[in-house]
Amino acid sequence: MTRTDEPSSLNLATVMKMRYLLASAVSLTLMFSACEKKTDHQDDSDDISSEEVNPIQRSLDKYVEVKLTSDLSNLADYERQMLPHLIKAAAIMDDLFWVQAYGDKSALLSELDEKIGAFATINYGPWDRLNGDASFVDGVGEKPLGANMYPSDVTRSEIAAAGIDSFGQYSMVRRDSAGALYTIPYHEFFSDQLQEASDHLKAAAEICANEALKNYLTLRADALLTDDFTASDIAWLKMEDNGIDIIIGPIENYEDKIYNARTSYESYVLIKDKAWSERLARYADFLPELQNSLPVPAEYKKESPGSESQLNAYDVVYYAGDCNAGSKTIAVNLPNDEELQTTYGTRRSQLKNAMKAKFDHILVPIADVLIDSSQREHITFDAFFANTMFHEVAHGLGIKYTLDGRKVKQALQALHSPLEEGKADILGLYMVTYLRENGHIAEGELMDNYVTFLASIFRSVRFGASSAHGKANMVRFNYFREKGAFEYENGTYRVNMENMQKAMNDLSALIITLQGDGDAEGVQKLMDEMGLVPDDLQADLDRLNEQGIPVDIVFDQGISTLGLE
Repeated sequence: MTRTDEPSSLNLATVMKMRYLLASAVSLTLMFSACEKKTDHQDDSDDISSEEVNPIQRSLDKYVEVKLTSDLSNLADYERQMLPHLIKAAAIMDDLFWVQAYGDKSALLSELDEKIGAFATINYGPWDRLNGDASFVDGVGEKPLGANMYPSDVTRSEIAAAGIDSFGQYSMVRRDSAGALYTIPYHEFFSDQLQEASDHLKAAAEICANEALKNYLTLRADALLTDDFTASDIAWLKMEDNGIDIIIGPIENYEDKIYNARTSYESYVLIKDKAWSERLARYADFLPELQNSLPVPAEYKKESPGSESQLNAYDVVYYAGDCNAGSKTIAVNLPNDEELQTTYGTRRSQLKNAMKAKFDHILVPIADVLIDSSQREHITFDAFFANTMFHEVAHGLGIKYTLDGRKVKQALQALHSPLEEGKADILGLYMVTYLRENGHIAEGELMDNYVTFLASIFRSVRFGASSAHGKANMVRFNYFREKGAFEYENGTYRVNMENMQKAMNDLSALIITLQGDGDAEGVQKLMDEMGLVPDDLQADLDRLNEQGIPVDIVFDQGISTLGLE
């Protein structure tokens, strides 16, 4: 695939400038599917608003553009010189994820007009990630469960009959000329692009004066060419005083909805906020205490978190691949390997500038509409940051192996991600509560965390049923409503602290127990009963859309945005 010297990203402002230049309807062969409806203010004439003629604009308007920058003045000269190489390596992950998520990006975009192409670029394909993966290009059909990592018509029984490793993380599944299934390791399938990314990482390593970062970049460059990431993951966890960082490679498995196993390429280029990181560091010491305090029987919390877990804050200056598709990640807990987590711990990376953008542009406007006026003062960025941070902490706590010795991920397969995200959300709130009540957090009020948590449910539910985070929030909303965790009156919601704390403990226990038992049937029942958006909640979400509150963010990012040409 071709690429300019400077990795490009979607600039939504540029797209918006085209809105008045497009007077014609979209292509007859590839048309955005929508119905035109008259409003109460329209007569029987043909005077239909431009928004109705171009419904794609409403989809583009679900995103607000944010400029990804950071204060580079505190970086050393060598760190500023490294950043272009890191961004160029990251941009290659964009190309790889396009292949995994859809296939031939160029062929798709060449058949679309500019607005639909812009929306496809946000979604890495012709399926709306914030609308249940609904197709917005006629003739494309439903998104395959395995995206493009498997043949679109493959079945689980066929995979099993072929003897293919169902839980292989680093291979593409393909058919030979006779139709038989086989696998190709990522490092072979994407060999040319991965070599280029590896070269950029090694070029950055040559510039680097921080020995730990240099070691990580060198090991990660080699890992991209072998699919053996263990040594580089350990080296990454051992870094402590680096000012910049890059997370890069095939990492998350959300795109694989067949087995929730095969990983997708992504990258973040990060600048460490050392002051905020120092504030967070002390919480890592409480992880064993938090694990022991979980509201479940002893056999469900006998695992212990790694002793070297870290909590850090960063400004993110480049997103690429999976983490940039649809709803944008604002915090990361890695590595995902359960054995490495147990032995070495994890690093919870809080992406502070992206988090603040979502808070300002999305969460506060949502609260102004849906949270009772008596509790809006409790919507604070510090609470949002803390809730998000402990969501990531919670991924490392709880249980990773069933009581009979299986990995929870393998026992639950495609159900694992939504349940795990639900666990992280509810346990994150539990942990904030525990730490406040035991005097470990003094800033703000506990009510801030609870009201901000409730408002955040409405934010994440809008990600749609195709998102693990969205489905997790639907389950929690319905569970909370059943338990009286909030009161609803005159179109607004108000936290009932006592009921919400009880619901929090009960749901935490339920999820950890389902994971520990490897109870896929029980998880499916929970998702079927509580994983859907009820009509009255949908009406409230529609009110947010009518007021033009964006669902998520999209970035103006790259080398030129940082002034590093």
